[in-house]
Amino acid sequence: MDVKLVLVLLPLVAVLAVFVGYMSHKLSVTRSLGDAETRAKRIVGDAQRVVEQARVDAESKLREAESRVRTADLEAKEMALKMRGELEQETRTRQKEIQDVERRVLQQEEQLARRLDQLDRRESELQTRDRALGERDKVVSASEARLSSALEEQRRKLEGIAGLTAEEAKRQLMAQVEVESRREAQLLGMKLEEEARETAQAKAKEVLATTIQRLAPDYTVETAVSIVDLPSDDMKGRIIGREGRNIRALELHTGVDLIVDDTPEAVLISAYDPYRREIARLALQKLIADGRIHPARIEEVVEKVKKDMEEHLKEEGDKACFEVGVHGLHPELVKLVGRMKYRTSYGQNCLQHSKEVAWLAGMMAAEIKADVKLAKRMGLLHDIGKALTHEQEGSHPELSLQVLTKWGESAQVINAALCGHENVEPETIEAVLTEAADGISAARPGARRDVLESYIKRLAKLEEIAMSYKGVEMCYAIQAGRELRIMTKAEQITDLDAHQLAKDISKRIEAEMQYPGHIKVIVIRETRAVEVAK
Repeated sequence: MDVKLVLVLLPLVAVLAVFVGYMSHKLSVTRSLGDAETRAKRIVGDAQRVVEQARVDAESKLREAESRVRTADLEAKEMALKMRGELEQETRTRQKEIQDVERRVLQQEEQLARRLDQLDRRESELQTRDRALGERDKVVSASEARLSSALEEQRRKLEGIAGLTAEEAKRQLMAQVEVESRREAQLLGMKLEEEARETAQAKAKEVLATTIQRLAPDYTVETAVSIVDLPSDDMKGRIIGREGRNIRALELHTGVDLIVDDTPEAVLISAYDPYRREIARLALQKLIADGRIHPARIEEVVEKVKKDMEEHLKEEGDKACFEVGVHGLHPELVKLVGRMKYRTSYGQNCLQHSKEVAWLAGMMAAEIKADVKLAKRMGLLHDIGKALTHEQEGSHPELSLQVLTKWGESAQVINAALCGHENVEPETIEAVLTEAADGISAARPGARRDVLESYIKRLAKLEEIAMSYKGVEMCYAIQAGRELRIMTKAEQITDLDAHQLAKDISKRIEAEMQYPGHIKVIVIRETRAVEVAK
């Protein structure tokens, strides 16, 4: 029974389950459809709102665009009006300018017409004058004919009265005219020559005189002997040493001659080379101060002094460059400049001479507006080869060329160092000034031994030339031979003769003598009236 009931109930339960499942499925599908419709309605509503908003936005932008178009139209119209006004204004301006030009053209045409009228009147006046001049020429020609015949008649009468022919009278007249012309020519020559001196030579004389007067250092002639003071005469024996070993060692290492004689408390160092002489002097002073004098110590001290001298040369070169105002030299050139302190030429110190040439060249360059720095550099280095003439073969111009080329100096400085040697001509105005300054420095009295002798001979020759002329009473060569002052006899020499005498003497000096620079010839004619009141 139970089994049958179960079997009967099972289909019912299955059917019921199927029904319940179907109904639940239908219910869920119905809910899903309702939710979908709701979502669809919501989406449609949202879409309608979006469309409506888009339509509103589109209408707003359309209205904005229409407003911009209207604004642009207004701006275009305003701009067109403005441009039209400017164009009209420019047109009126151009029309006014054209009217002004037309008015000026009319005025010029009127002026030209008036000038043409004036030219016509002048032409007619000139024609009238030409006719009048032609008639006057005829009258003048007739008058000249009558005058010439009258003059011929008068000449014959004067020849009869004076007893002279026309040729004789002409010669006398020509002689008188020649005297007067000579006098006038001398006066004119004096005037022209004075003007030429004042204009053409004034500046050159001023430059030379200024530089020479501004720089006139004293000269001392270098000797070949140095003196070393000793604390006592006993030191002489220690300097000589046992069997002369010390003195031989000192002479060997320094290359000088040491003279120990009867001079009290002093020994002499003799050498032609001032550099070696200075090394020996300093070494001997150090040995005397130290007290230890023997060959090994002498060699040690001499080597130390040589090293110290190298530094001393550089210091002297730097000092000279600073004094002159030359900068930027190679260190080796600076050392050679310092080495010139211990070189002489004809007894003149080379470093002092080079500094003076630099100063003179710089002063003259400043006067004529040339390159002062370049002129000073040329002057300081123009004899740089002389610092090596005791050590290397060759003349000092060759050595100057070598060292200046080696240490990078310019072609202008090298040319200045070679000027006056081996027929080298100066290429710059600064080189010419350097050569002139070199001549001034070397030719000054007392600067060099041989120049002093030639200077005295030159003064005697100047006075001899002046005294050879008639009417010269006294003469004096002054200002180191740069001026010759001549006193004349007033009763024999006139003022014009004095001028001619100065010119003749100056020409003869130029022809017969050789001298640096210029020589001024001054002829003085003086008349003195002296009475004594008693």
